[in-house]
Amino acid sequence: MSERRFSGQVTLDGPSGTGKSSVARAVATRLGAAYLDTGAMYRAATVAVLDAGVDLTDAEAVTRAVSEAAIEVGTAADAEVVTVDGVDVAERIRGAEVTRTVSPVSAVPAVRRLLVDRQRSLVAAADAVVVEGRDIGTVVLPDATLKVYLTAAPEARAQRRAGQLGVTDAHKIAEIAADLRRRDSYDSSRADSPLRPAADAIVVDSTGLDQDAVVDRVLDLALTAVGEPA
Repeated sequence: MSERRFSGQVTLDGPSGTGKSSVARAVATRLGAAYLDTGAMYRAATVAVLDAGVDLTDAEAVTRAVSEAAIEVGTAADAEVVTVDGVDVAERIRGAEVTRTVSPVSAVPAVRRLLVDRQRSLVAAADAVVVEGRDIGTVVLPDATLKVYLTAAPEARAQRRAGQLGVTDAHKIAEIAADLRRRDSYDSSRADSPLRPAADAIVVDSTGLDQDAVVDRVLDLALTAVGEPA
């Protein structure tokens, strides 16, 4: 049931595997707000680049492939809509090929500018919205009503990701943890819009918390931010 007493923007940033998407969707549902997964937008852009067959080191070609693609990402919390040139890619964007490629594509400054413009347009159309990603509080919506940075220990994140993928082998889980650390390092050290908490973000460590507890914490913060009782 909607608990909407919120008008504004909640940004939920943080590294992969912290449960951002699930938490953001649940918070948006309970606030009666729109929801935007900016990571899905970058992954859809990566699909466009892969399908164009361009050299990933050619920033101009990568940017052209993204700019020429019709990328749609829905803003309903209860349904995932991600299309590229009219083709449903919601499942494909979570695959290994896109996961390996999304960091270098999203590191291209011109690509980020293109997609940030699209993200801001979608946000502007909503009275209340929960937006998740990596640079939302620092770059996309620096004046957001509430900024949350969600983090967790790499091992906990690896266990969660393994659970999502149905992986139980200890060696494979260790590989997932190593991949998460690699992506953290890549995203945190890139020159354009690096992964980091906004100066005024509230850091929520979900290592020892289940999803419901994290959702309740973010919901309380959102309602407090607009002066509503939690």
